[in-house]
Amino acid sequence: MSVNIVRFERQGRTQWGVIRGSRITPVPGTYATTGEFVRNTSLAELAALGGDTLELSAVRLLSPVTQNQQFVCQGANYLQHMIESGMDPDVKSYNMIFTKAPSCIVPADSDVIKPHAVKFLDYEIELGLVMRKAIHGAVKVTNADLHEYVAGVVIVNDYSARDIQIPQMQFYKGKSFRTFGPVGPWLTLIDARDIEAMSNLLLKLTVNGEIRQHDTTANLVYKPAETLTELSGVHDFDAGDLLATGTPAGCALSIPSPRKQKVGTLLGEKKKWAMFMKVQSARAQYLKPGDVVEASIRTADGSMDLGVQRNRIVAQG
Repeated sequence: MSVNIVRFERQGRTQWGVIRGSRITPVPGTYATTGEFVRNTSLAELAALGGDTLELSAVRLLSPVTQNQQFVCQGANYLQHMIESGMDPDVKSYNMIFTKAPSCIVPADSDVIKPHAVKFLDYEIELGLVMRKAIHGAVKVTNADLHEYVAGVVIVNDYSARDIQIPQMQFYKGKSFRTFGPVGPWLTLIDARDIEAMSNLLLKLTVNGEIRQHDTTANLVYKPAETLTELSGVHDFDAGDLLATGTPAGCALSIPSPRKQKVGTLLGEKKKWAMFMKVQSARAQYLKPGDVVEASIRTADGSMDLGVQRNRIVAQG
């Protein structure tokens, strides 16, 4: 019984609402953060919400995840993306975790600003999990109780400056520029009946209409339940925090195979990274000002639909 929730601005006021088609039913009450919203509302009440509605075109959609929440990410979490990232699946036996600055979170249809210093701007469609409640100690999460920890799912695009992330080994810095984290357009709240559908969501990303990424969450290497179990033993979560679960193959980034990487170590750091920059410069897939990126996540039958993001790439002013 999933329900799509939007956070929007109208006449200078920020509100939450249930979106059905192109109409929004405002949710009574004021909730400053995503955590406050999910803690103080129930799926059943939101599903049954009636009353006056607004036309979608009459409001400005905001990110359904507010900038006060943690933005935690998984890396190389689809097998083919692991391989294209230069990792050997037989050797990488760990869940790669990093964070993005919450200040990079923007509404789904925001322009993405390509900084002057960034040469290789990449895209990464991801399924985001929004936490239902706080976790302050180690827990064992299973698919049977995953809905007790995850309030809903959302589209995330993990834009990345590869020329900073890779040569400088700076995941945080390379992925945290302002506008590098569009979220939404809405938050799809879930219950126990939606867990199976959540495991078979289709992810698709296009650039100027060309399909670049296309996969299903069935191919996640580390699933949500085992990832939350692992992370609960490391750090705290709060209601409303965001966990991006990794991106499929098809990114612009091109990384040498493990064998070539070993050869590269013999060249010395300066020559190795000069070669990396040369290879990336030949990749036409990297984003340029004027490009339009669209990302969508839904089930094959459309019963669960997280919407569509549309980002235009613009040069830093």
